[in-house]
Amino acid sequence: MAHRWKPDLTQDDVTPYRAFLNRRQIVAGGVAGLGLAAMGAAPARALDLEPNDWEEITSYNNFYEFGTDKGDPKRHAGKMTTTPWTVRIDGMVDRPGDYDFTDIMERMTIEERIYRLRCVERWSMVVPWNGFELADLLDMVGVRPEARYVAFETLLRPDEMPGVRYNVIDWPYVEGLRLDEAMHPLTIMATGIYGKTIPNQNGAPMRLVVPWKYGYKSIKSVVRITLTDKQPPTAWNKYSAREYGFYSNVNPNVDHPRWSQAFEQKVGGGLFAQRVPTLMFNGYEDEVASLYAGMDLVKYH
Repeated sequence: MAHRWKPDLTQDDVTPYRAFLNRRQIVAGGVAGLGLAAMGAAPARALDLEPNDWEEITSYNNFYEFGTDKGDPKRHAGKMTTTPWTVRIDGMVDRPGDYDFTDIMERMTIEERIYRLRCVERWSMVVPWNGFELADLLDMVGVRPEARYVAFETLLRPDEMPGVRYNVIDWPYVEGLRLDEAMHPLTIMATGIYGKTIPNQNGAPMRLVVPWKYGYKSIKSVVRITLTDKQPPTAWNKYSAREYGFYSNVNPNVDHPRWSQAFEQKVGGGLFAQRVPTLMFNGYEDEVASLYAGMDLVKYH
């Protein structure tokens, strides 16, 4: 399809994750996919951004439905039932309905993408996702011409999610993208990590990944996708619009009221992990800056 992202890295360009990355060639991110294009770096520099290991990726994350501590998702998410799983796709689409996750997977092209992940709390990871382009799913259901935005909703199941007992945010967790952001070839629905089924704590069975935005935009365990002509509400923007804008693009020049965004620290480096400068659009500026041409990125943060 015309929108499909064209990767240009092979296994030789990344540091392998032992058995998995040694046994098959990666159909993975281009130089920008490792956050290098904005620095003009040669592919060999990929060694500086080796993927985080399985334990780091699956043990240190935010999924407040299971608790606010970084380890809570791994401790509690095993209670979440992910089979069977249905995603309701509705709104301004030609073929609305409840789609079985297994049927979706049979119709999608699964690829491996190595992306930088940047949290607004200033920690970062490099994650080897498996998944499909969101644009392919939207093409499958047919987007109507009047649609301008895509809204997402996370599962809300209090008997399996102890964190929702507390009013951290207004449950269920909701997110949204402008349609052109959703259709961009870097935007994927992730269904795995390192070639394995995505763990519950990371958003099983299907989560959004938008690598140039702060991590909270990449909504987990999606149960509903709605096409609309109005900007949808988003969970953290409802909590505090001053702190969390709708766009939430990684921008070292726009600080969060409580945290400078000028630097980040990669998970896995220990207590004294090196602070590194934050890259505009998380290193994907060459690919996505055109989406925001002429926009005031301070006002529309």
